[in-house]
Formats: sequence, C-alpha cells, structure tokens
Amino acid sequence: MSTQLDPRHAVYVGSFDPLTLGHEDIIDRGSAIFDSLTVGIGINPEKNPLFSPEERLELAREVLAGRPKVKVACFEGLAVDFIRQCGAKVLVRGVRTLSDIESEFTMTLANRALDPEIDTVFLMASERFTHVSSSLIKQVAQLGRHNAAAKLGEFVSPSVVKQLVQKFGR
Repeated sequence: MSTQLDPRHAVYVGSFDPLTLGHEDIIDRGSAIFDSLTVGIGINPEKNPLFSPEERLELAREVLAGRPKVKVACFEGLAVDFIRQCGAKVLVRGVRTLSDIESEFTMTLANRALDPEIDTVFLMASERFTHVSSSLIKQVAQLGRHNAAAKLGEFVSPSVVKQLVQKFGR
C-alpha cells in the first residue's frame, strides 16, 4: 500500500437514499475540519434504493453546490478501496444513537483490518438530527397524506423534497 494518503482529505460514505439534513450537517462539520471532503455514494447491488445512483449523485451535487471543499462521487465495492482511490487518509462517520456506535465500531475494526492506513473519525449527530434517517424520510414521503412536502422540509433540503414528492406522486 505504497500510495501516500492525505490526512487533510476525508471521505464520508453512505447510500444517501436520500441525502438528509443530518447528512448535510455531518458534511458541513467534516469539511470545516478537513481541507477537502469527498462524499462517496455507495452502490450496493444487494439493496433496492428509491433513487438510482445517477439520481442520488445529481441530487447530492445540487444540494451540496456552493460548498467548495466538498466533492461528490459514486463508487462500488469496499469503502476503504474508494477512500484510497480518492487519496484520502480519513473516513468520516456520523453517529446518532448507541446502536449506531456499536455497528460503527464493528465496521471500523473491519475497515482497519482491510486497510490499516485509513483512520476513522466519528462525528456525533447534532441533537436535532438524531432521529432522522433516510428510511424515516421515505416513510414520511410515502405515507404522509396531508402536507407531506412541508413535513419533509424539516428533514431534507427543498431539492430532495421535490424529488420525493415526484417519486411518490404527492
């Protein structure tokens, strides 16, 4: 593993299906700490996402426009391979709950075994976002009958609200 990795460059990976305000908070805080932050949209063939990889990439680029230290890319395969491909040394992870901490701990140990040069930095979710998940967003979009768009606006950016409303015909 001879490639020199940049400790000032971090990568934040996830499915981002869809990107939430909680994700944006972690991205903003991560990009304040590091010189550059790459948002890696993972493509997992075993999952059935609401948004295609292209839609997630386009949405993330639109939502994150105006953040010069942030880049967005899709990737397949292992996160540590993508991080290395980006030339980054740091993986940023957001944690909301104790159960997140437990699963992130396990994942971090696996990532360290796969590539010991990559370090993981955890950022605790801001209190107002601890309950926000992409699954919750999709459920509100699908089942919310009255004023779903306004309710969604508490959890996701206007661009994402628009796409969710189109997906679910509300």
